[in-house]
Order: sequence, then C-alpha cells, then structure tokens
Amino acid sequence: MHLLIPAAGRGQRMGSDRNKLLLPLLDKPLLAWTLLAADESTEIRWIGIVGKQFDFPDFRAIIDDLNLSTPIMLIEGGETRQDSVYNGLAALPEQASHVLIHDGARCLVTRELFDRCSEALMGAQAIIAAVPVKDTIKIVDQQGEVQDTPNRRSMWAAQTPQGFEVETLKWCHRQGKVLGWEVTDDAALFERCQFPVKIVEGEETNLKLTTKFDLSIAEFILKQRLEPSMVKQQ
Repeated sequence: MHLLIPAAGRGQRMGSDRNKLLLPLLDKPLLAWTLLAADESTEIRWIGIVGKQFDFPDFRAIIDDLNLSTPIMLIEGGETRQDSVYNGLAALPEQASHVLIHDGARCLVTRELFDRCSEALMGAQAIIAAVPVKDTIKIVDQQGEVQDTPNRRSMWAAQTPQGFEVETLKWCHRQGKVLGWEVTDDAALFERCQFPVKIVEGEETNLKLTTKFDLSIAEFILKQRLEPSMVKQQ
C-alpha cells in the first residue's frame, strides 16, 4: 500500500506562524507520530509527504531522527490541499495501484487503522475512515435559524485515512480541474463522479489537531497509550 500525507498546512489557529506539523507533541513533532504509525503498519510500503519546499529541511530532519524502514519521498505541494494531492498522485511510483491519503494533522492515527483501511480498500474502489455522529445535528440558515434536524443514525463524521484506486482517483481529480470543483476531501470528488465510497469504522481518538486545546487532548491520549510501555521499561 502507498500512502500520501498532505502536509502543507499552517498553524494560525494554534497561534503559530509555521507548519503546525512541526509543532511539538510530547517529545516529537506532530508529523513524527503519523510517520511512526505508518512505519509500523504491516501494509504500507511507501510514504509520500506533500508539502512546501521551505519545510523540507525540517521534514528531512524528522525523517532522519526517526530512522524509519519505509521509503519516504518529499513532494512539492500546490496552492490548495486538492492541488497538493494531485501533485502527490503524479509522484506515486509507477506500480502503485491503490493509495491511502491521510491528513498529517491527524497524528493520533494508529497502525491498526492504517492496516484496517488498507485491507478494506482491496475490496472496494474507495474507502474512508469515519465514526458515527453522536451529537444531534442542526441545519442552520444564514440568519442563524434552524431549518432541519437530520437523523443522526445515518450520519458519520469523516476522518482519514481515505483510500482509492489510483487511476480512478487521478481521473476524478482531472474532472475536478476541468469543471472547477473545490472539495474538502478526495472522497467528495469520487462522490461527484458517481463512484461508490465505503465506510471503514475509524477511531474516536483519531482527532484532527487544529487548536491549542486539541494539542492538550492529544497529549493526554498519547500519554495514556504510552503509559503501559513506560511502566514495562521501569
């Protein structure tokens, strides 16, 4: 399985003027935790990190420090996430038939989720990790008035990894460029092109880190995960 990590995001909402994936979480940058989980996966054989050229020296330092066994390629991104994924797809090895795309800001992803998504993709054109919505959702108009309350039993909150047949996703991206579609994830391109997308149950801890508060939650989750191994070492 091949993995692309869009990693060009800034950290304004975290109060940072640098790429948020370079911010520290416990003793490692955010990006390092995603790379460690991917490297532990039994399915992932290649990783492409899609970002801005000026971040590449920091990315290389992280990769060198982790001493990973999985080959990693740095790929120059575009102006938007959609453009960056398009560039990442173009840089995939020629033999790549399937690809997982994982948001680098979801650095709490586990090896198990990478493996589960990889295995599910072998029987589908596209998959997305997602979790059932727990809250009651309201549809609200521009004046702030509630218009509808959809049944939450049919609603899922999308996460990443999302996985696709490479050639089909490339075709969907080309369609998006021609027709001027702007989407927030690659599954939306698949949906617009009338291709099926299947759900793989994600993880409640697979949070997208956006604010400083999210960092605090992530630190708590990681400490809980690491505590058993730390106790064994003692």
